[in-house]
Amino acid sequence: MSLQPVAVAVELDVPMQLRDGITLRANVYRPADDGRWPVLLTRLPYGKDLPLASSLLDPVQAVRRGYVVIVQDTRGCGVSDGEWYPFVHEAQDGVDTIAWAAALPFSDGQVGMYGASYFSFTQWAAAVERPPALKAMVPFETWRDPFNGVGGRGGALELGATASWHLGMGLNVLLRRHAQEPQALATAIRVLADEMDQLGFAGYWSLPLNEFAPLRRQPVAPAYFDILANPLSHSAEPNASATIAGRQSGVQTPTLTIGGWYDIFLGDTLANYQTMRSQGAPAKLLIGPWSHSALGGLVGERNFGYGAQSGFIDLQTNLQDLQLRWFDHWLKGADTSLMDEPPVKIFVMGDNIWRAEADWPLARAEAVPYYLQAGNRLAPAAPGEEAPDYYVYDPADPTPTRGGATLLTPEFPSGPYDQREIEARADVLVYTSDVLAEDLEVTGPLVVHLWAVSSAPDTDFVARLNDVFPDGKSINLSDGVVRARSRNAAQGETPSLIEPGRPYHYTIDLWATSNVFLAGHRIRLQITSSNFPRWDRNLNTGQPLGTDTEPAIAWQTILHDAAHPSHIVLPLVRMP
Repeated sequence: MSLQPVAVAVELDVPMQLRDGITLRANVYRPADDGRWPVLLTRLPYGKDLPLASSLLDPVQAVRRGYVVIVQDTRGCGVSDGEWYPFVHEAQDGVDTIAWAAALPFSDGQVGMYGASYFSFTQWAAAVERPPALKAMVPFETWRDPFNGVGGRGGALELGATASWHLGMGLNVLLRRHAQEPQALATAIRVLADEMDQLGFAGYWSLPLNEFAPLRRQPVAPAYFDILANPLSHSAEPNASATIAGRQSGVQTPTLTIGGWYDIFLGDTLANYQTMRSQGAPAKLLIGPWSHSALGGLVGERNFGYGAQSGFIDLQTNLQDLQLRWFDHWLKGADTSLMDEPPVKIFVMGDNIWRAEADWPLARAEAVPYYLQAGNRLAPAAPGEEAPDYYVYDPADPTPTRGGATLLTPEFPSGPYDQREIEARADVLVYTSDVLAEDLEVTGPLVVHLWAVSSAPDTDFVARLNDVFPDGKSINLSDGVVRARSRNAAQGETPSLIEPGRPYHYTIDLWATSNVFLAGHRIRLQITSSNFPRWDRNLNTGQPLGTDTEPAIAWQTILHDAAHPSHIVLPLVRMP
């Protein structure tokens, strides 16, 4: 489209007062001439004046397209007033901000929201309150259940992300706490930086978790300790306010949901789309091969190609233009043809292509179980009478995190990485298919059904799906964890310890993937009991989460026989 020169008016630190009297401040970008335009709003805790605030949508370019753009510091962050405490104020603060934005003299009364991660959560926190002026959203890589990627997963603590995020947000706290004390501020920042630098090497190992030393030494994150005081409780703050699941009923805001196969919030990104679609709201989904912070063609150790990057999606568009097309349709009534296109677009790894789909999950996908078998084999044939496999899990020497859908310190980058070093460990079992004679596509949800025995009253089981290349590289696609005491949490059961020596059935949610296992490759499933520091180490004691300090060794038995057919369900896609 042809763009004419536009004069842009920029107002910095524009105040607005919330219902409780707190003042938030925003940068406002708009066309300089007289008129009224739709508003695009984002609310973030990471600093409206820093580059991250405009990384997904350039405010100046959006103004050229005929929008007002408002970038606001959330409560207690940047130059906004109030105290920083995550999640709990975002619903009412978002509703108040939307109403304020819609009433500005240069606003036409319509508001769209955009942003990623936490400032994608601020969209949902407001949307579930159904503010009338909110007409469209583009949530990017965010959650709906804090125990499905934010604070926990499968009953385990999402330690790597939780600790680094709360500690990293401490900089904002220190800048405000010592605003009038430059010497004290400089000292505090040096101490915080040292804690951040040591987190990957030593800090993550701190016990007990409910007295996590890096955050006790730096008193900047009371929310972390509130979470550990009520572990895995959706009813206690801040988790109650961070929970979107169960509150989306009736929301009809048109939603373009965007995520990545290696993003820490992939599971809930998909669930958010499915929820909106199921209740008849206008909804679209885009999933790239990306991690939370890597949106280019190179993610981890794999180069998915030039057209994989968010800046040139399918060699046709980019995230900024895609978002503006969405807003053009819903806020301006423009004929963008966007709604004529299929609702889902996914990147199919292996083939490294983008593909449009009618919905998610794919209706044509066939759920096929691949069973663990003797001799470390993985095959679609059910097992007969077979001997189990064994390994010893020692929390003092946990299986380390290598890649995956993570958000940790720099020592633990996210994405696809060769897992052979992990698989060489004695506490990791691998089950591998025969060499594939032809391409095999796996696209859709992934679930492992595992029958196992432990010598401990509580322990963890981790499963990981890998693509094994002809040269032996074993590249991770997705993984999941289940804590034994939380084995039936999905059915609403209260956590309970297991009986040592007794077999139990565990369901491990690996979320989803889209990958073509090319001819000559093999399918591999790893089974182990830790992925540290991504998830906290289960110390095998049966003590409440975060309270124990002394690890105990667990002897693990993995069953795969006719009575205990451990398997992964693979959604196989046959192309017409």
